[in-house]
Amino acid sequence: MAHAKQHDYHILPPSIYPLIGAVGAFCMLTGAVIWMHGSAPWLFLIGAVALAFVMIGWWSDVVTESNAGDHTPVVRIGLRYGFIMFVMSEVMFFVAWFWAFFKHQIYPMSAYEGSQYVTPEFYQLDVFHLPLMNTVVLLLSGCAVTWAHHELVHGGDRKNVANGLLIGILLGLAFTGLQAFEYYELLVHEDWSFGGDRFFGTFFMATGFHGAHVIIGTIFLTVCYFRVLSGHFTAEKHVGFEAAAWYWHFVDVVWLFLFAAVYIWALG
Repeated sequence: MAHAKQHDYHILPPSIYPLIGAVGAFCMLTGAVIWMHGSAPWLFLIGAVALAFVMIGWWSDVVTESNAGDHTPVVRIGLRYGFIMFVMSEVMFFVAWFWAFFKHQIYPMSAYEGSQYVTPEFYQLDVFHLPLMNTVVLLLSGCAVTWAHHELVHGGDRKNVANGLLIGILLGLAFTGLQAFEYYELLVHEDWSFGGDRFFGTFFMATGFHGAHVIIGTIFLTVCYFRVLSGHFTAEKHVGFEAAAWYWHFVDVVWLFLFAAVYIWALG
């Protein structure tokens, strides 16, 4: 009894994951720079594999800790705060792209133009075709995830929780497919290019990174779906599910801003 835990905190054992994650991130960054300068992408891919290994292993350990009862109310509060700070950092990440987009569209100046104002380029796009369809698909996906969350919190049928997640996942996959088709149409039939000018650069970087977040969020929801099937979540303990729902709604909100700014304001 002398070594019995007398507090609500979970003391983590030593782990190699932080070191591997740091080395993997460094390899990805360095490899990306080398890749952009014409070299082979091997260092980037090695870093990506290392990070994937860390994420799978580390988060598996977190799930194991939760199932073992280590996630006390105090620990769950810390996990929530940590995820909120992560989402805030993601918000600032997209603020940078919005800042670049508005700056170059409203006041498109460069070192070669001096102080002379240059009228920005506006590229027409059928806003109420694929972009609007994608908006509806993503919002419906958010509604499905909210339904699943409501069923879980209020002790509803676990089958409804799983079905809501499954609908959200399928709609997330549909969004990714529609965006890939839109990129194909723009690059092949509309002669857009990734680095054609500053507008194209900010458009593809902003929408592309959002698309990457949709893929990540879809994986997040898929993991939660299988955890629901395994009976991992309860009405009182579902921090992992909550984090996935928050992330998915963050993706929804960012897309609404992108649709209003990048599509309707700039292209309409």
